[in-house]
Amino acid sequence: MRLRMTIIMVATLLFAAMSVSKPARADPLVVDLSNHLVAISTGFTGTDVLLFGAIENKGDVVITVRGPERDVVVRRKERKAGIWINTKSAYVRNVPAYYATAASRPIELIANDRLFASYHIGLHNQRFVTTMDGDDTDDSLYRDALLRNMEYVGLFNDKPAKISFLSNQLFRTDIHFPANTPTGTYLIDVYLIRDGRIASIKSTPLVVSKTGISAEIYDFAHRYSALYGIIAVIIAGIAGWIASVLFRKN
Repeated sequence: MRLRMTIIMVATLLFAAMSVSKPARADPLVVDLSNHLVAISTGFTGTDVLLFGAIENKGDVVITVRGPERDVVVRRKERKAGIWINTKSAYVRNVPAYYATAASRPIELIANDRLFASYHIGLHNQRFVTTMDGDDTDDSLYRDALLRNMEYVGLFNDKPAKISFLSNQLFRTDIHFPANTPTGTYLIDVYLIRDGRIASIKSTPLVVSKTGISAEIYDFAHRYSALYGIIAVIIAGIAGWIASVLFRKN
């Protein structure tokens, strides 16, 4: 399987290199993935997806990987009477379920912050919409907490991974998806940057989906949630009864 993937990558890159050698018909940026589907089965522990491509002439490459958007509630805890309790909260919309970046050089050497902000590149350039409860007016505390929590579970990564150039034109990088990667359609944007400006952009989708028995259980639980809950309670009761019988003292 690995040999077949390597052959496909080399053939694609050679074709791209032949294409960029003809200035009249050249596409300044060509990219592809080793796999456009990440299948999550019962024993899924994470995986890497190879992204490879070619550029015309020299330049820097920056990649962003963005998962499907969702709404998140961020709660603020305060200690009262010696107990930590939830006191205030914020409703944050347009939060990607996964976010990662990769770059061919340190990001600060490629372009200025204004360019990255205009294209929403980087975690701190994401446009989250925050609605706060209570009398809070500063959403930065909730935003920072959200970023910190997502980085802690491995779903946000603001430190760009390394993009390796195999020559002046051919490049590659590995995109890591951890075991807790959410399902959905992901969007991978590849930027070719020259002299601090965007020269070309390519976008390609990637699907993360459950497969096998876990997919069937997941689908059943969402389609028939009440029945799934009843079955779970019955199974738990039977398991508890069997355990009590097996370990009963004479």
